[in-house]
Amino acid sequence: MSIKKLVYFILFCCTPLLTLAVNIERDVQYSVVDKGEFNKLDIYYPTIKGDGKDVVIFIHGGSWRSGSKKEYWWLGRNFARKNTVAVLINYPLSPKSQYQEMAYDCAEAVKWVQNNVSKYGGNPNRIFLMGHSAGGHLAALINQDQRFFDKAGIKNPVKGVILNDAFGLDMYQYITTDPNGEHVPGFLQTFSKDTIEWKQASPINYIKIVPNPYLIFMGEKTFPSIRLQSPDFYNKIKQAQIKSEIKEIKGKKHVGMIAQMVLSCNKMYAYILDFMKSV
Repeated sequence: MSIKKLVYFILFCCTPLLTLAVNIERDVQYSVVDKGEFNKLDIYYPTIKGDGKDVVIFIHGGSWRSGSKKEYWWLGRNFARKNTVAVLINYPLSPKSQYQEMAYDCAEAVKWVQNNVSKYGGNPNRIFLMGHSAGGHLAALINQDQRFFDKAGIKNPVKGVILNDAFGLDMYQYITTDPNGEHVPGFLQTFSKDTIEWKQASPINYIKIVPNPYLIFMGEKTFPSIRLQSPDFYNKIKQAQIKSEIKEIKGKKHVGMIAQMVLSCNKMYAYILDFMKSV
């Protein structure tokens, strides 16, 4: 079942739980160049007044070639209901764009948030990145590889990173292990056929550069590559003496890892908010 179908099923069963109002500003262009829907963001912020709220920027998944912020409105709403400012972003997709443009635009979105989030009660010094699947890869990459924030003209403002079943933390390992895999042709459109690019696109190769803490989730029944690479990433972070946590979520497959968060009472929110408070 796709993320959208699973979410709609849960919403149908649990609509009364999702009716509390929050403030929403949609389709804000975050970069100078207008790329239509691909450089827009939505801000969900609490009706509770007050400054200095933690900020979560969510980067959606979709194998770098699909997905949209619109599919995750419930995530923004749930975070706002928990007194957190949530920003959901779009970014350019494959095959028209490769990973470098995607990552740079994500960095541009973070820059916009840093410059503007105080208008919505958010603290620009308390920005956290969160990504699911390919979005986790992009979150980790722009946090670790400084070429993207450097190009955006800012210092890395990220306080911490939340990876929800992140895919592609080591693209070199993934592609070279199974070069004839059914998904590889699509990934090559994102990462090219250059093995050097596969290494440069892999967040696991930049661990020692940025000492930001991580909270890493992986599903018990998710893809084998995620179950391999998430612990590898965590162990390298730990070896670098960077604060980090890894949590296996029992019974969950890849899509279920994000779809479960449609319910505001889901335990993932407690894990994330506790992590943010600890940083």
